[in-house]
Amino acid sequence: MEEARIKQNVLEMKLKALDMALSTSFGAHIGGGFSAMELMACLYEVASIPSMAEEKRDRIILSKGHGVLALYTALWQKGLMTEEDLATFETDGTRFHGHPHRNLEKGIEFSGGSLGLGISYAVGVAKACKDKGLNNRIYVILGDGEMDEGIVWEALMAITNFGLNNVTVIIDRNQYQLDGPTSDIMNLLSIEDKMKAFGYEVETVNGHSIPELLDTLGKTFDKPHAVVANTIKANGISFLMNNKISHQCVLPRKKYELAVEEIKKAYNGE
Repeated sequence: MEEARIKQNVLEMKLKALDMALSTSFGAHIGGGFSAMELMACLYEVASIPSMAEEKRDRIILSKGHGVLALYTALWQKGLMTEEDLATFETDGTRFHGHPHRNLEKGIEFSGGSLGLGISYAVGVAKACKDKGLNNRIYVILGDGEMDEGIVWEALMAITNFGLNNVTVIIDRNQYQLDGPTSDIMNLLSIEDKMKAFGYEVETVNGHSIPELLDTLGKTFDKPHAVVANTIKANGISFLMNNKISHQCVLPRKKYELAVEEIKKAYNGE
């Protein structure tokens, strides 16, 4: 069953991400990575990427670069990144940092880190593909905290202005950012209303529901598509969920072991 297979993929992705987080003394962005795991796993099921050398491939652009644990582990599942690659995460001389660096050989479309630049890059990519007559799709993942940046709204406006209906914007709505709840830092109120006002076809989903994500991400419309994915920061780890500490944290061995136990229970039903 497709749902069961993808759920198993997400379990493996989260366990691998915990190994990666344990291995670095710098800490890792567990919160935003774990909120986007199902989202990223489903995206790589829906998107058509036969080869990174294929110009008409779909693009997956991670604008919220701190969600890199979800990206790296999804690419590992797809065979584009290896165990050896992941083992170098955040080590001296690595190519695989806490924010992604563009590396088409490994499936990384965009260098992330400065919030708002990914969605802006997506505008240019989508327009270039449309001007070339390519029948592909540009998926871009935003964080809700990232939406504090003015450049995000300029890009969102440009997408509808240029009629880029080849774009799907996915907002990881985990309601937390580095300094705390998004409602306390910069209250976004209804993202859905804002996106509709900008001219998007808008859908709201449970960002941890594989069936909902598969159904929604595969849709196309005459207008640009916006998906508001309601998620939980650090989903599956009780002592980090909905906690700003999870934005970037170091996992001591005992906390790592507890996190592994909880993730296995959450995804295996133990």
